[in-house]
Amino acid sequence: MVSIVIFALLLTAGTGFFVFNAMKIRSNILLGRDLDRSDRSSERWKTMILVALGQKKMFSRPLPALLHLLIYVAFVITQIELIEIVADGLTGGHRTFRESLGGFYTFMISFIEILSLGALIATFIFLSRRNLLKLPRLNMAELKGWPMKDANLILIMEIVLVTCIFTMNGADEVLLSAETGEPLSYGFLISSILGPSMFGGIDAHTLHLLEQIGWWGHILMVFAFLNYLPYSKHLHILLAFPNTYYSNLNQKGKFSNMESVTAEVTLMLDPNADPYAAPAEPTGEPQRFGAKDVTDLTWKNLLDAYSCTECGRCTSSCPANITGKKLSPRKIMMDTRDRLVEVGDNIRKNGKDYQDGKSLLGDYISEEEVWACTSCNACVQECPVNIDPLSIIVDLRRYLVMEESKMPTELTGMLTNIENNGAPWQFSPNDRLNWANED
Repeated sequence: MVSIVIFALLLTAGTGFFVFNAMKIRSNILLGRDLDRSDRSSERWKTMILVALGQKKMFSRPLPALLHLLIYVAFVITQIELIEIVADGLTGGHRTFRESLGGFYTFMISFIEILSLGALIATFIFLSRRNLLKLPRLNMAELKGWPMKDANLILIMEIVLVTCIFTMNGADEVLLSAETGEPLSYGFLISSILGPSMFGGIDAHTLHLLEQIGWWGHILMVFAFLNYLPYSKHLHILLAFPNTYYSNLNQKGKFSNMESVTAEVTLMLDPNADPYAAPAEPTGEPQRFGAKDVTDLTWKNLLDAYSCTECGRCTSSCPANITGKKLSPRKIMMDTRDRLVEVGDNIRKNGKDYQDGKSLLGDYISEEEVWACTSCNACVQECPVNIDPLSIIVDLRRYLVMEESKMPTELTGMLTNIENNGAPWQFSPNDRLNWANED
C-alpha cells in the first residue's frame, strides 16, 4: 500500500509539474504577433504526417536518419509498456496485462526489447559522433557549454532507461523460475537469454530487489525525462507535430508584406485616392516595422524557436556560414528561444509592461549576423521539422532598415539607384537602350 501511495504522489507531481511548465511555454509562444495558419488543412495534415511522423526530411542524410529512427520508434512503442507500469503502480499488481493478452503480450515485450536494444546501440553511436568523432556541425561555438551538456545528458538518460528495462525484465525472467522451482520463462526474446546469463544463481530475494530497482528506475527516469523536456532542445519530440502542421506552405522565396505598408503604397499609387481620408477601419496601435525583440515576431516564429532540435543541418548547409561568415541559422533559433524564455520570466515576475533594457537584436543577435544572410532558403529546406530561420532574419533586417535606417553601404547605393532610376544600376532610365545603338 505504501508503494501505491508513493507512486500515485510521484505520478501526480510529475505530470502536474510538466503541465505547469507546458503552460509557461504556451504563454511565451503567445507573446508573438498573430498569424493566420488555418488554411489548407488537408495539406497541413499531410505535411505533419510526412515530416514529423514519417521524418521524411531526415533521410537526406541516411545514416543519422536510421539511427534517429531507431530511437524515435523505440520511444513511441515503449510507451505501451509504460501504460502497464502505470497500471501496476496504481494497483500494486505485477504485469497486469500478461494473462489477458497471452502470447501477444510476450510478442509486444519482445518487440519492445528489440527496439530498446537498437536504441541503445544508436545512443552510443550518437555519443561517439559528438564526443569522439567531434563532427563539425555538432561542435560549433553556439553549442559550447549547456547545449553540449544537454545533448549528452539526454543520451545518458536514454542509456539508464534501457538498462532499467533489461534489469527489470531480465531479473523477472530468472525470478519466475526461482519462485516456481521449474524452468519457466516469460519468453521475452532478449531478456530470456540476458537474464540467466546476468542474474543466474542469484537468490530470489535479490532477484526481486533487482526487478524492483529496474521497475522504479524505469518510471523515475520517465518522470525525470518528462520534466526535463521543457528545459531541453528535446522538446521537439512533442512540438515537431504542431510546428510542421503550421508550416509555411507558400513557395520558398516568397516574402511576406506588412499590411500597413502595402495599404500605404496602394494609396500612393491610386490617383483617385484621398490621402486625407480616414482609414476605413481603426488599425489599433501602430505596429513596429520589422522586429527588434521577440514580441515583434509571430507566434509561429516563437514556436519554431522552441521546436529547434539544434541538429545543425541548417548551419552546415548555410553558404554564409560555410564561407566563414558569422551567421549560423541554428544560433538564430537558439538565441530567439533564450531571449523568449527571459522575456516570459520577466513578464511573469514583474508584469507585462516590464522592460529589462535588452532586445533580441543587439544583445543576442548582431547586425553582422543578420546582414550575412543571402536569403537563399537553404536553412529552411534542410530543417527536419520545417523551422524557418529566414523569416526571423528578414524581420530583423526590416527593423534595421525601416526604423533605424541602418544598412550596409553596398545596399545604400543600390536602394538610392532604385529610388532615382527605377533599377539597381546607376544609369538614367532614358539611357537603358543606349547599348542597342552601339555599332
